[in-house]
Amino acid sequence: MEEETRGKRGDVEFVTIRAEKINFGRNNFLEVARKKATTAEGSNEFISVSRGYYLPDKTERFKRSLTIPDDAEIKNFVAEKIKAL
Repeated sequence: MEEETRGKRGDVEFVTIRAEKINFGRNNFLEVARKKATTAEGSNEFISVSRGYYLPDKTERFKRSLTIPDDAEIKNFVAEKIKAL
């Protein structure tokens, strides 16, 4: 998925740069995405891990989300902890 604007909240615009999704269970999915939040002051990239589900009409709904700053030290920390599981 390339550069998709997902929505605005207040004066912040969120753009999905790239996303990958895997389905599990009956109608659930997990999405890992690189996103960009843009305001009048500038922009910030981050990684989002979201859990969602599909409605009967196949519309996606998100239940929970975790965002990780696009910082090498933090990304390495998260990757090490996931490997340890």
